[in-house]
Amino acid sequence: MRQLFLLVCVSVIAWSDTLSGLVSYATKHSTIIKQNQAQSNLATLKRDESRVQKYGELNFVGDYTHYNTPRTLLPLTPNVISSGVPITTSEDIFYTGLSYAVPLFTGFAQTRQIEISTIAKQMAEVKMKLSKEQLVYNVRSLYLSILAQEQILQAQRSYTSALQTLAKQIAYEVELGKKAKIDLFKAQSNAQASQTQVEVLKNNIEITKATLSSLVGKEVKQLSAVKIKMKKPNYSVGALYANVSGLAKVEIEDMSLRKADKTIAKSESAKLPQVNFSGFVGKNYGEDLATNEWDDETLWQAGVNVKWNIVDFGKRDLAVQQAKIAKMEATFQKEQTLLDLKKLLTEAVAKIKQSYAEYLGNATQLKLSKKSEKIEEVRYNNAVSTLNDLLLAKGQTQLARAKMIESKYTYQKSKYYLDYLLERGVE
Repeated sequence: MRQLFLLVCVSVIAWSDTLSGLVSYATKHSTIIKQNQAQSNLATLKRDESRVQKYGELNFVGDYTHYNTPRTLLPLTPNVISSGVPITTSEDIFYTGLSYAVPLFTGFAQTRQIEISTIAKQMAEVKMKLSKEQLVYNVRSLYLSILAQEQILQAQRSYTSALQTLAKQIAYEVELGKKAKIDLFKAQSNAQASQTQVEVLKNNIEITKATLSSLVGKEVKQLSAVKIKMKKPNYSVGALYANVSGLAKVEIEDMSLRKADKTIAKSESAKLPQVNFSGFVGKNYGEDLATNEWDDETLWQAGVNVKWNIVDFGKRDLAVQQAKIAKMEATFQKEQTLLDLKKLLTEAVAKIKQSYAEYLGNATQLKLSKKSEKIEEVRYNNAVSTLNDLLLAKGQTQLARAKMIESKYTYQKSKYYLDYLLERGVE
């Protein structure tokens, strides 16, 4: 029998999900990570698109046109006329060829766009890192919530069993005439209320597991225990805040500022001349009206086009001003991010200290409650106190036990939250 029990225990542990295992699985298979990866890939493609635009476009072109009067396949020039070569004329002319166009100078607008797209790609990668940090924290928080509820459920079941045993004992004493029937009703009522709480806790655990399963990307059934070391916290908000400059949360704001600078420069480039090159090579085809035979002529051309907008009545200046305002917003956003980060660090450290103090207080309260419960049980058995006093003592013991469990896991959650703020969750 003992061997069978050990085999069952080993099997449960083997099939249980560990916290580190779920975190590792979530960072690879969660739809949240896949969405962020897709956004990063999209940013990479947009950067590559900006880069290839500077090489221009090569197109195959074709056309058919019917004219009301005959046209020549080749433009008439003095050299063509004086050469004496018969000139083909046709009302239906086809042409096919290759055209190529490339910007030679855009006032550095293309260069700035490439730089903007590169920064956008880097921002997407940083955002994915932040999403991983948030995912890890959420997985850890839900995992600990389930463990806490399972421990509280176990305690609640023990409490229910104790109340049911008490009710049976009172029922026996009622039959002997030692206890009043009202005591039996009170004991049975409290036992039923405790059993209802057991069902509530079971449902809460199932709901939390479903949430965790959705977040991780697979069904979560059994969880492995997490060892929590209760150690007096010794954190300095000032020391923690002094090292936030290297965090991705701050880095992404710096990227926003650099992107805003590039956007301003791109807007300024519209004030410079735009130079483009274009070329074409192809053939014109048509049926000669004089001979009824098909003929063709080869054509090619190349040119450089310069466009310099002198007056646009302030349109470009307005675009520059808009870009500068966007940079001001990015500056304010960075300042607010730093202020919020300091506030969150202060709250996180305070929460760790608070949960630690609550754990110590609840642990002490549990010890005293257990002693009070034993005393009240002896008093009730000796008819010195009422059943209400005993039930109250038992209830206070169960409440203290639940609070101690909750404060222990809240302490660990708070530490995980601090790791999230400092971006230490992803290993």
